[in-house]
Amino acid sequence: MAKIGLIGAGSWGTALSKLLANNGHEVIVWSIDEKEIQMLKTEHEQKDKLPGVKLPESICYTMDLAAAIGGRDVLVLAVPSKFIRSTAKNMCPYVTKGQIIVSVAKGVEESSLKPMSEVIEDEIPQADVAVLCGPSHAEEVGAGLPTTIVAGAKSKATAELLQNIFMNEVFRVYISPDILGIEIGAALKNVIALAAGIADGLGYGDNTKAALITRGITEITRLGVAMGGKFETFCGLTGVGDLIVTCASMHSRNRRAGILIGQGKTMEEAMDEVSQIVEGVYSAKAARALAKKYEIEMPIIEQVNQVLFEGKSAADAVKDLMVRDKKIEINTTW
Repeated sequence: MAKIGLIGAGSWGTALSKLLANNGHEVIVWSIDEKEIQMLKTEHEQKDKLPGVKLPESICYTMDLAAAIGGRDVLVLAVPSKFIRSTAKNMCPYVTKGQIIVSVAKGVEESSLKPMSEVIEDEIPQADVAVLCGPSHAEEVGAGLPTTIVAGAKSKATAELLQNIFMNEVFRVYISPDILGIEIGAALKNVIALAAGIADGLGYGDNTKAALITRGITEITRLGVAMGGKFETFCGLTGVGDLIVTCASMHSRNRRAGILIGQGKTMEEAMDEVSQIVEGVYSAKAARALAKKYEIEMPIIEQVNQVLFEGKSAADAVKDLMVRDKKIEINTTW
């Protein structure tokens, strides 16, 4: 049995708290929101963000960050990406040297262009930072549906420890040393999912969706490899796997927001209606900046930015993608 501190009580944090408690671990969940903590204590359910998923009564809840961190074998950092740096800064005084922190947020910080693991390392240099990503909607994990995911860590020992802690008969965990590749795939697929949702909102069909997924993973891979990620990572669960599920499922906030934008709503209106954090909106500018920094052509990412932040119509964005200069799909000789 491991002692787990789970920082953040949103849908993903809640689903993971149930998983870990059912695996026999001692779990304490922290939230900054007093009403949220009281709801979890009394209802044993995250009624706002993961309704219908009953939580084991063995889980403890607290607003005391020190209590959630002290003496824990593993900390799972499950706040949205835009709050990772501030939360990590607050955690730092209580984290001991070598304490494992697993980042489960997906994003790239706009100001620094760093993935979440590097943001955490900035603020908590004494920690052993790992990541957990893959095609894993909280709703399905909370319901106990079969899911596969990847634990990325700098050392094989840490990765195998996390594999043992999280894995069970419905939650299969693979391990990988490619933290950067895992995080870039996980972050940028949210931007492509916005594009897929926009296409759905415009009334386009399966052909369009397939094109966006295929060309989207090509863009993500080009950038990820240029940054130092491994090509194989983008062919796997945290690349094409995560992209497929996020572009195709109505569980995806990014796709839902995209649908609303395609139907004519502004980005702000879409985010309000989805009423949860739409990570792709926060990663889109960072993805565009990374493309410029590494001199990588990313036309879908570019068009999503123009729709989100520059007032371009979704229909015009799709048209511009279709009438770009003629290209060769695979660079090879005839």
